[in-house]
Amino acid sequence: MGAARMKDLRRLLRPQSIAVLGSGWARNVIEQSQKMGFDGPVWPVHPTRAEIAGVPCFRSLADLPAAPDATFVGVNRYATLDVVAELAAMGAGGATCFASGWEEAGEADLQARLVAAAGNMPILGPNCYGVINYLDGALLWPDQHGGRPVDSGVALLSQSSNIVINLTMQARGLPVAYVACLGNAAQVGLAELAGALLADERVTALGMYVEGIDDAAAFADLAERARLASKGIVCIKSGKTELSRTAAASHTASLAGGGAASSAFLRACGVAEVSTPAELIETLKVFHVCGPLIGRRLCSLSCSGGEAGLVADLAAPFDLDFPPPSDTQRTRLGEILGPIVTISNPLDYHTFIWGDGPRTTDVFATMLGGYDAGIFIIDPPRPDRCDPSSFQPALDAIVTAAAQTGKPAFAVGSLPENFDEELAVRIMGGNVVPMMGLETALGAIRAAQTLPNRGGWRPWPVQAKRALRLRDEASAKALIRAAGVSVPLLVTAPNLDALAPLAAGLTPPLALKGLGFAHKTEAGAVRLGLGTLEGQAEMTGATGYLAEEMVTGVVAELLVGLRRDAVYGATLTIGFGGVTAELLADTTTLVLPVAPDEVLAALRGLRLWPLLDGYRGRPRADVDAVVAAVMALQSLLQATPSLDEIEINPLMVRETGAVAVDAVIWEEVA
Repeated sequence: MGAARMKDLRRLLRPQSIAVLGSGWARNVIEQSQKMGFDGPVWPVHPTRAEIAGVPCFRSLADLPAAPDATFVGVNRYATLDVVAELAAMGAGGATCFASGWEEAGEADLQARLVAAAGNMPILGPNCYGVINYLDGALLWPDQHGGRPVDSGVALLSQSSNIVINLTMQARGLPVAYVACLGNAAQVGLAELAGALLADERVTALGMYVEGIDDAAAFADLAERARLASKGIVCIKSGKTELSRTAAASHTASLAGGGAASSAFLRACGVAEVSTPAELIETLKVFHVCGPLIGRRLCSLSCSGGEAGLVADLAAPFDLDFPPPSDTQRTRLGEILGPIVTISNPLDYHTFIWGDGPRTTDVFATMLGGYDAGIFIIDPPRPDRCDPSSFQPALDAIVTAAAQTGKPAFAVGSLPENFDEELAVRIMGGNVVPMMGLETALGAIRAAQTLPNRGGWRPWPVQAKRALRLRDEASAKALIRAAGVSVPLLVTAPNLDALAPLAAGLTPPLALKGLGFAHKTEAGAVRLGLGTLEGQAEMTGATGYLAEEMVTGVVAELLVGLRRDAVYGATLTIGFGGVTAELLADTTTLVLPVAPDEVLAALRGLRLWPLLDGYRGRPRADVDAVVAAVMALQSLLQATPSLDEIEINPLMVRETGAVAVDAVIWEEVA
């Protein structure tokens, strides 16, 4: 949804008056609004009913005392067209269209008619549950939900109604300000609705369940505006297991499938990505209390060595950083805790100070003050069978330490059920984040450390789908050589008899390749280490032949693939390559455009990075040459709209320089 089409959603999201059309579903909307205490008028509209849920009905929209700010349209899809047109003509503020049976059912023309009927009036859906505003008690929602009135909180936006209903039922203390569904997003898109929710100053963060991103540039713009407003966004992106439709065409397509491109896009936007609803809720709690960009340097405190060890073990896959305490911290903590306690991070402070509020506060504040944020493992006893009062001094100490240091503090229950909702709400009121479940909490904290995007970064525009052809390797190498990427010295000919005398001028060992294959190795169209071409047999299916000098002194073989993307514009996949590229799967995907430092960071993030960096005395690879090659290929793809994909596999990296040994280019059919 481009900026030129942005609509004013304020009346729809923060209505002073609500109209409701329909019968059974309409009753639910009215009852939910009454239950939430909406103090504006709710106007049921029905041609034959005298009342719905005890509220007198109007016979038609024309009978309403004023144009409604928000309308729940709960009639069938054909009647919805007329209702929406009438609402738009009377100056209504917007509508949610509940009925199904539109584009999702193959009725694209009917959905287009709905958009035309709405004109400039915003509509959510169709095939949409609606919106809940817990701040003002306004609901256009035809079902139960688990929320309560709040003064501020996070917004939940979902492309699945059931998922967001489930999220409202959480008992984790997360204050929810808005719930909104997109349905088919025929008119108001993902970024537009998200931006309208975040524009409310009472909204602190945004959680999203996303099935598809309709406008990548608008989404990137939304993310940047959210960061500037110090409001974090966290997202579950579904559909990660769906393979690319062109996975068989190249290694790049296969390795960039499975959600790699969407994850790369979210990283580029500075949006936190999580995998589960529990992680989504816990990350939102961090953003609500602390804002985005939690620092990397963490401390962990518990009164048990077992808990300290569990934190260390569970934190490892999340790449969380627990640096040792400073000398000053060691000295002070040793004075408080005594000689028996080993001062470390994670810290087991034992139980010598248990129940002593001042000393516990001193330990907590001393430790927390030296770090960006702190994890405090604490599992209060269940109140129905136990007396949890002895834990209160420790809970109070966490709140006081956070206040004294100004650092984010996370009170983490190792099991989610060990924190009840009432306690979680109370702790959050002290600006401490209550977190349920140790592993989930660690994942949420890592997600909250997501780095912001580069200012002004936007993905490239999406190109229309077109028919493609494979450029032969010789011309592909000529193209990338002209762009500044090194290739081996080579000769080509239509057959082996013509190739042999040309290859006599090359320095062995030689590589012989058949042209016309996307995957030469799999087709048996590559022969290596040849001293001469004499006696070589023809290769079935080859459209021509290429002979080239083999590259020596190789430190590593990399894959570099750039390809157009139907959602995100274009992607870069870089990692270890050669014939084992998919077996190793040690690659990273980024969304273009990229800067040189991002390419270098991607290389450093590979599992096998040590092989490039002189592992155990091995030669160091010329990674600067790799970065230069990537940047040259990016410029080539950007400057040549007819190119759809460029794959170098392998890029032979030496101590000095990097050479593209194989090049696959897919381009538009002329």
